[in-house]
Amino acid sequence: MYRHSLRLARPAVRSAPRVLRAAPSARGYSTGNNGNNNEQPKVDLKRLALGGAAVGLVAALAAGYARSNPTRLDGTPCVEVIETFGAPWEPVHAIEQDDPKDHIVKTLEAVEASAPPDGEHEAQTFLRDHWIRPSGGEGSSCVLQGGRVFEKAGVNVSIVEGKLSKAMQTHMRQEHDSIPISDEPLPYFATGISIVIHPRNPHAPTCHLNYRYFETADPKDPSKTLAWWFGGGSDLTPTYFYPEDAEHFHATLKEACDKHDPAYYPAYKKWCDRYFYLPHRKETRGVGGIFYDDLTSTSPIHGGKNPSQEDIFAFAKSASASFLPAYVPIVLRRMNTPYTPAEREWQLIRRGRYVEFNLLYDRGTKFGLNVPGARIESILMSLPETAKWQYMCPTGDVKGSREEELIKVLKEPREWVK
Repeated sequence: MYRHSLRLARPAVRSAPRVLRAAPSARGYSTGNNGNNNEQPKVDLKRLALGGAAVGLVAALAAGYARSNPTRLDGTPCVEVIETFGAPWEPVHAIEQDDPKDHIVKTLEAVEASAPPDGEHEAQTFLRDHWIRPSGGEGSSCVLQGGRVFEKAGVNVSIVEGKLSKAMQTHMRQEHDSIPISDEPLPYFATGISIVIHPRNPHAPTCHLNYRYFETADPKDPSKTLAWWFGGGSDLTPTYFYPEDAEHFHATLKEACDKHDPAYYPAYKKWCDRYFYLPHRKETRGVGGIFYDDLTSTSPIHGGKNPSQEDIFAFAKSASASFLPAYVPIVLRRMNTPYTPAEREWQLIRRGRYVEFNLLYDRGTKFGLNVPGARIESILMSLPETAKWQYMCPTGDVKGSREEELIKVLKEPREWVK
């Protein structure tokens, strides 16, 4: 299967991991951190804002899982965990890189640590939680909660394999026509990374990223791949509309797309606007970004050029690598903007819309919740820590208000780059 070829992208381990004892977890599964919650990373934020690859997608993930003897945890409190101090480890090494500018978790921790004291919230670091899926697979969920800059931020890496029942095959085929239908359970392999960030300041937008790879295998010969595809994208969800933020975000994504195919950005921008839409509210979730799914060599967008699997993987890596330069400068620009209690109230109302989309329409959430042995904590990591529903909320209807300005944009998606 293709996942075995991803081993070529695995970085060399330069130092041996260190074994630490994790603190007991009240949640009943393993937890770990950087060994010192009070130690804040010292990182050049300006350098982080200007460049850096987000994750290189999931190359190292699948490589690590394909190894014959991967590290595993037993999912109980007070188990041993591995702290690598930057040395690659599966599957965490997809987000634990030696160079801080390429490290999403440490980048976000550095932004968090840079915020001045507000008299109410302490700067937080990520809880690192490595988990095992008993029916096949593993992953790492990194979550920061209650911070000064980030009220909640999550980086979730997962590697899952198992078998799709005929009913599940039929259900998935509605959105993935490359899925073959078999009377026998169909072996599958899926790996991906998901990031959702909910800043505390209403003027700093929420951001979401997901990139994934999926393949099915012949039930009689699991080494034979029957179908494969890549999917993913990232999008921006502001509470208050700043056109320059939307323009910067989209321009950065377009630059990443154009390196591989100039047809990608305009098509995937429109797909994003269609996908992140709440029909019961008649508005988009945010100002969009890019979204694509079921991308294979023979996808119509390629116009018969039939790029290789490696070519499409290279695009996925470039697109995911645009995350930090697309989003971090916006956070740095907005995170200290003064705001009022009324603006905070509007933020909570808008977060309610975010929750509505994720629970009612999001494919990934619905797929995850329907997979046997689903890990609910990781699937629902995307939800904000706080949200609000107010009956007949009038705020967005006030003529000439900034809240009305946002609603107009959400009801009529715009083109952000030429």
